[in-house]
Amino acid sequence: VQLQASGGGLVQAGGSLRLSCASSGRTFTSYVMGWFRQAPGKAREFVAAITWIGGSTHYADSVQGRFTISKDNAKNTVYLQMNSLEPDDTAVYYCAARLGFELRADRYDYDYWGQGTQVTVSS
Repeated sequence: VQLQASGGGLVQAGGSLRLSCASSGRTFTSYVMGWFRQAPGKAREFVAAITWIGGSTHYADSVQGRFTISKDNAKNTVYLQMNSLEPDDTAVYYCAARLGFELRADRYDYDYWGQGTQVTVSS
């Protein structure tokens, strides 16, 4: 299984970015896809997750209403649309996959990880 995250960059506060996570190596219909982030000196934290079947979603409180996770089944790609970005959103963003149908926020529940993409929000 390979996950390739992209779309990070530098943006001013209040701006938007869309991250992509392209997946390959197997059929992901039985998987949950998640986004996590890790700021310097901090633990990796949950951002959002989505089920391949049904498209159920779950968000961290800190991004609820600002971020939207979505998927394109035909492209095996998951997206994270990030709006109203704040300096506290600055981090390396990782996509991850876990086998199963339950939306989980614990990073240890995820089996596969992408390489990460840097998001920097300037004030």
